[in-house]
Amino acid sequence: MKYGAGLLAAWVFFTQGATAAEAHDLVIYGGTPAAVSAAIQAARMGKTAIIIEPSKNIGGLTTAGLGATDTGNKTVIGGISREFYQRLRKHYDNPSSWKFEKQSANKSYQGGGDAIWTFEPAVAEKIFTDWLKEYKIPVVFGERLNRKPGQGVKKQGGRISAIVMESGQEYPGKMFLDTTYEGDLLAAAGVSYHLGREANATYKETLNGIEKRLNKSHQFIVPVDPYKIKGDPKSGLLPGIEAGPHPEDGAADHRLQAYCYRMCMSNVEANRIPFPKPDGYDESAHELLLRNFEAGDLRLPLSIHMMPNGKTDTNNNFAVSTDYIGANYLYPEASYEEREKILKEHEVYQKGLMWTMANHPRVPQKIRDQMKVWGLPKDEFVNNGGWPHQIYVREGRRMISSYVVTELDCRRLRDTPASVGMGSYNMDSHNCMRFVSPEGKVKNEGDIQVSPGGPYKISYLSLAPKKDQGENLLVPVCLSCSHMAYGSIRMEPVFMVLGQSAATAACMSIDSGKAVQDLPYELLRERLLKDKQVVEYQGAPPTEPGLDPKKMPGVVVDDVQAKKTGDWPHSSSTSGFVGEGYLHDGATDKGKKTVAFEANLDSGNYEVRLYYTQNGNRATKVPVTIQFADGEKKAVVNQRVSPPRGVKYVSLGTFAFAKGKPAVVVISNAGTDGHVIADAVQFLPVMK
Repeated sequence: MKYGAGLLAAWVFFTQGATAAEAHDLVIYGGTPAAVSAAIQAARMGKTAIIIEPSKNIGGLTTAGLGATDTGNKTVIGGISREFYQRLRKHYDNPSSWKFEKQSANKSYQGGGDAIWTFEPAVAEKIFTDWLKEYKIPVVFGERLNRKPGQGVKKQGGRISAIVMESGQEYPGKMFLDTTYEGDLLAAAGVSYHLGREANATYKETLNGIEKRLNKSHQFIVPVDPYKIKGDPKSGLLPGIEAGPHPEDGAADHRLQAYCYRMCMSNVEANRIPFPKPDGYDESAHELLLRNFEAGDLRLPLSIHMMPNGKTDTNNNFAVSTDYIGANYLYPEASYEEREKILKEHEVYQKGLMWTMANHPRVPQKIRDQMKVWGLPKDEFVNNGGWPHQIYVREGRRMISSYVVTELDCRRLRDTPASVGMGSYNMDSHNCMRFVSPEGKVKNEGDIQVSPGGPYKISYLSLAPKKDQGENLLVPVCLSCSHMAYGSIRMEPVFMVLGQSAATAACMSIDSGKAVQDLPYELLRERLLKDKQVVEYQGAPPTEPGLDPKKMPGVVVDDVQAKKTGDWPHSSSTSGFVGEGYLHDGATDKGKKTVAFEANLDSGNYEVRLYYTQNGNRATKVPVTIQFADGEKKAVVNQRVSPPRGVKYVSLGTFAFAKGKPAVVVISNAGTDGHVIADAVQFLPVMK
């Protein structure tokens, strides 16, 4: 049976099961994962809930291709959020779930622990659908909030009494949750919000606003001319490049990090649809891609994460990729009709990008050959030609409440009050703009990937609007935070955590008769802990921002001092690194990349320690060569598992080094099966 074939029956069941005129305890607008966790929590607390989703699918990005879960520190993912990933694990424990791949061959499954963090979209949608059925939670599809001023939200005093759809249908309730990615309900309710990037000065941050300095990972690495006629500024700029002048770094602006569709691809021939050339294809929209190849950047500009059954979560990567930079600025505030146009433009651009890489004669044969094995899956998004039903809205409106979560909270530079969940992923903004550099070449702007250094608290105060703007509204997705903080918070497991916490608060507010702003935190915290939510980190103290190589004993060679062969992008996505980040091979060009850490040592015996940041996408057999006084030794390191004893390194052994002779540790990506990490090497003197 094709994945998704049983979902239509569930849709009919839900629609018929929803009595629109009936008041519910919780009215939840937006069918994202936060909505699912909120509704289930309400049911567990003896309350009624209804989910209203404008589209025909439940689960947001989790069911629309984002199957490589952005987790950060998995120990702080608790409650219903963790239950979801445990349910996924139970599904894949069944051998019959592996149609196109052997269960024993899938490395993510083998190393998943109690949960699995990589999964197929339709599997996630079925789990959400079945879960909501278990609790008899009605879901209404195809109803859109009336967003005309003053028409979508009915209020009595400071409380919402009902929300009104475009169809005229009203949904009354006691408590309301905005679980959309766009923040449509909060805006219609008259709640304060922000769009775009704040200035660094606004919240005393360092990474907000215009940002050209830190843009390294998804940048042009070869000079590419930005003009329609090469070398002729009078000919105009190529599509997607913004003319200057632009504000200085750190200044506020209206721009949003770019959107894309998280494509699910397949490398199984029997389950593969060739990339279609879309109607409306415009070659000029891909001129930057073609020029970048012709200038010598021969990297495949895709981030491909393998899912079960030969499928992928495919994301933006490198200079020109799936992100449609600059095309989304108007989306959050646009009318439904205008949004549809913007979404279609994104679809045509991204489908055109894939067709171009697979077929265009100006694309190097190397790239076309790499693309031959990929296509869209026949058994995903079956009613949409294998194309995802939801775009990745990485950033929409962000509420402004009595407490704004900022970079200071992410870095734990202030005491965050009233924690109802934790984030830990890096502060991650995709590019926001393309511009012309002073040298007359095209550059990307806005990409930031800075680790918070460990888990941090998210305040309950950031989920509730100011009291005079809504006493019975909670916002667990477009919560009150800065652009930079949202870059870390905006992960699907975190949205599920916050959805559950918001529903818990809503139910307790109903029982107490209090406004959500007046709910005693200690009572809320007690219930959250009872329900296995994680509101504070119990592990080793986080590092900030990374281990300082100058303060570490012995001789430390950081990645910035190492000698590279091939392209090694810099990242700080996973915390626990030495210095400001680490290098990774992008899981590409296997056998062609090395990193050499070389030190000048006095004669003596030294323990050699290799530092790396563990993650599920790492390589399991990383070849390492140690060159010492009497020869060399080869070792193999599994970077998918945590280093022993809670440290961030593995000991490669003790070796004798001689002054004036090479002391070198070389990391290679030859024969490896995932991302190879090169962070630092420490030579620690050993006393005899």
